[in-house]
Amino acid sequence: MIIIENVMASEEIRDICFSCDLSSCKGSCCVEGDAGAPLEEEEISRLEDYIESIFPFMTEAGIREVRRSGVFDYDMHGQLVTPLVDGRECVFVYFSDGIARCAMEAAYRAGKIPFAKPVSCHLYPIRIIKTGDTDGLNYHRWYICEAARKKGKEEGTRLYMFLKEALIRKYGEIWYEKLLKAVE
Repeated sequence: MIIIENVMASEEIRDICFSCDLSSCKGSCCVEGDAGAPLEEEEISRLEDYIESIFPFMTEAGIREVRRSGVFDYDMHGQLVTPLVDGRECVFVYFSDGIARCAMEAAYRAGKIPFAKPVSCHLYPIRIIKTGDTDGLNYHRWYICEAARKKGKEEGTRLYMFLKEALIRKYGEIWYEKLLKAVE
């Protein structure tokens, strides 16, 4: 276990090689699974504030679902998540060249909104388990990411390296520097 401040990280973030390979997985993590992407409470108000700017990047089915149910839902454990279209793909998914992509990220890249996507998506395949004031960072091993593990191994990219931007977004640069010292 790697412990930095109030974060306990699995040693897998140091040991697992990982680098997304969208050409192989086609963005399956946005389509497969039994619930939407985990959301933090403050992300819901941001989504509600900017949803009209995200709509042009979404599918009609996604827009209909958001208009019907709102920008968030609850999973089977009562956690906040993005809603799903027909119980399958995230409402914010659109497809380009056969690859599932994020409408929030597209809106961000177009300068329409000030955030790229939920932090849980940015951190994937790391999942955060909260216990009181402590965050537990756990690697979520999923068969759809086999190509990412292979590509990471070929590149020599460890999970903490691949997720540098996301980890800094969540915990800050000083925290990430401490992580680097701990893993080296």
